[in-house]
Amino acid sequence: MHGRLAITRIGMAAMIFAAMSLVNACSTNQVHSSELNNSISLNAGDIRRGGIAFITPSTATGHEQDKQALALAFGDVLIRERPQYRVVSLALTLSDINRAGLANEYKHMYRDYQDTGIFDRHTLRKIGQVVGARYLAQLKLAGFSQGSNERFGALGLRLLQTLHANIRLFLQIWDSKDGTIAWEGADELNYAYDTDKEKPVTFRTVVQDAARRLIAKLP
Repeated sequence: MHGRLAITRIGMAAMIFAAMSLVNACSTNQVHSSELNNSISLNAGDIRRGGIAFITPSTATGHEQDKQALALAFGDVLIRERPQYRVVSLALTLSDINRAGLANEYKHMYRDYQDTGIFDRHTLRKIGQVVGARYLAQLKLAGFSQGSNERFGALGLRLLQTLHANIRLFLQIWDSKDGTIAWEGADELNYAYDTDKEKPVTFRTVVQDAARRLIAKLP
């Protein structure tokens, strides 16, 4: 009786060890990305000379609270990837706009944008002047989702699961000097990895991965 119990325990331990070996072997990131970009009037060196400032992002319904986190994560990557740029964060842009007494005009510009997809060129020029940057970056979060799927379990334990996230991100760069769109790009990214951990794929992780891909396309 005791011998059979010992054998059973050894078998259970061997099964768990094999499962954990499988987890370690399979814990790799899987990233699939679909990118589009269109350089309309932006040329190499333009942002380095003119500077770039973030204005308030647009988001899909249900993600309104992600605007600041989106701009902050994207801005961090832009600063790292293009250290030659002078980058004005969203927080500094909003502070300068409010300090200059442009808060109401800025609000009206965004209300019109929701209906037309156009930013008023007079307001854009004022913003560019008060923040000291010719180019204004506007992000659009079209969608974000995250979740997990169980891949392998043993003895009632979940030993391996696939954590995944999807993001659809759009970037427009406006020229505040004449009110035109100078560059635009979009990226739909699917991110997944197999792990034994409970930690989900974070919003920041996926945003920064998509940001690196979009920034790499800038002239």
